[in-house]
Amino acid sequence: MNVYTLNPLEDPRWLEFIHGHARASVFHTPGWLAALHRTYGYEPIVYTTSAPTLSLTNGLVFCRISSWLTGRRMVSVPFADHCEPLVERPEDQKELFSFLRCAVRKEKWKYIEIRPLCSDLLSEPGLGKADVFCLHVLNLHPPLETLFRNFQKDSIQRKIRRAGQEFLHYEEGRSEALLTNFYRLFLMTRRRHNLPPQPIEWFQNLATCLGDQLKIHVAFKDGRAIASILTLRHRDTLVYKYGCSDASYHNLGGIPFLLWKAIQEAKERGMLAFDLGRSDSADHGLITFKDRWGATRSTLAYGRYCARQRQTAAEGHSMQFAKRVFARLPDSLLTAAGRLLYRHIG
Repeated sequence: MNVYTLNPLEDPRWLEFIHGHARASVFHTPGWLAALHRTYGYEPIVYTTSAPTLSLTNGLVFCRISSWLTGRRMVSVPFADHCEPLVERPEDQKELFSFLRCAVRKEKWKYIEIRPLCSDLLSEPGLGKADVFCLHVLNLHPPLETLFRNFQKDSIQRKIRRAGQEFLHYEEGRSEALLTNFYRLFLMTRRRHNLPPQPIEWFQNLATCLGDQLKIHVAFKDGRAIASILTLRHRDTLVYKYGCSDASYHNLGGIPFLLWKAIQEAKERGMLAFDLGRSDSADHGLITFKDRWGATRSTLAYGRYCARQRQTAAEGHSMQFAKRVFARLPDSLLTAAGRLLYRHIG
């Protein structure tokens, strides 16, 4: 059995394949991959056992990252919470993963990373566990009334009602004005966490490449944007990808208000799941917040074929040091740091 490659931005078989695959997500789409390529120069590639003259029956999508700072590696796929290997037959999976295992050494990659929803894949020979997160998904099958009743009363329900009492104004779309409001709040939020923001070009390219699959939701109080979320849509699933807010208005419930609006709109469109995204396993506050929406929590474990053993302790100390540096940077330099560094992170 042979392994072939294709460019998912040019080969029409990829789009046809993911449209018909039940486990494909927005992170498999040419739109997401094109935004990565435009913003960071990552090279998307798909590995498959399907010959070039045949329709695809399987595929593993990656982005090649060549960085003088963090090394050469392949990630499936950068900045995605998860990206399932779309392989059904065990013999195809064995062949593809064997190919990747050899490719780390042959191509001198630092590592090859997959981000599956199912941790069973981590039993593949040579595939080590990398980062571990929590994933929350809200089932949208129940009626809106039932969904609302399942929200935690003293936090989520109360804050949604508070937002209504405060007459928060709601706008959604992909306009430049909404993106400007979103990015201002995004910078404020990253500042609170002592992290640089991703460049605004990333969000501009996402909006261009994903089109109406992307939506920016903004809550206003007295004409001022106080909270915003960015959602992505693929078939029957809505993904909550980014959220940001002005901390001085947190008592008004802007983020719960926007998430509830997104849920209502998803129900109107007949969507069946609201993916609330990943949370770092040590971020107990964020995990608790998502638990309070009645979402199902699961473990999200990434896997890596590594050229050498990971130096997790060193990486952790480096991040702590970087956060101390970022905390002292003015906004202009913090934004510049994000524009410089994110292409090396992936």
